[in-house]
Amino acid sequence: MIGVVIPAHNEEHHISPCLESILVAARHPELQGREVSVLVVLDDCSDDTGPRARAMDVPTLDVCYRNVGKARATGAEELLEAGVQWLAFTDADTLVPADWIARQLDCMADAVCGTVEVDNWDEHGEGVRTRYLERYQFIENHRHIHGANLGLSATAYKNVGGFQHLAAHEDVHLVADLERISARIVWTASNPVVTSARKDYKCKGGFGEYLASLGKVLGAAALHTPASVDAVQRHEF
Repeated sequence: MIGVVIPAHNEEHHISPCLESILVAARHPELQGREVSVLVVLDDCSDDTGPRARAMDVPTLDVCYRNVGKARATGAEELLEAGVQWLAFTDADTLVPADWIARQLDCMADAVCGTVEVDNWDEHGEGVRTRYLERYQFIENHRHIHGANLGLSATAYKNVGGFQHLAAHEDVHLVADLERISARIVWTASNPVVTSARKDYKCKGGFGEYLASLGKVLGAAALHTPASVDAVQRHEF
């Protein structure tokens, strides 16, 4: 049995296409009919995220943390209690490929770290896109970590104690914990997800803020103002 956890805070505009892509991935023929349980963790939602998920027959869990690490951990615990053997994680503003789950399992690893592609750069402009692509490695054995494209066995997850209850970088800390126990991690660009580059990002310190920080550096450079390069480097993904 496979579990997919999607934390969401007021994602009514993104949750339906996200879930559509996950449900397609859950029916991939290479899974040979294995059961896939999808769970949306509604973290202090006040919009129609929940009703839209339930309209697609996807279970939801209501929490009030405003903390993505705790939301992911709570969703994982719920699915582990149901007996899942593999946990896959993505975000509510993300689309996964049809073979996303199948490719994770094909890696025969304790954990799989995948890459992300951006859906649209219009809100940021060509300068941010160029700077991002200069820094990002769409290659095998990359070292990017994204909660939007992460999978691991239930055994590995339990062995490291799961996600820490952090408001950001919970995925980075989880992978660091996996490395400390010498878990077998596959870093692959073969199953990229497509995520939003919107400026109204939900997670402070996450991918959206990283993109915004690239724009600030470019803006400072255009004004001949000392740019905070260190701030950008702290958010390397």
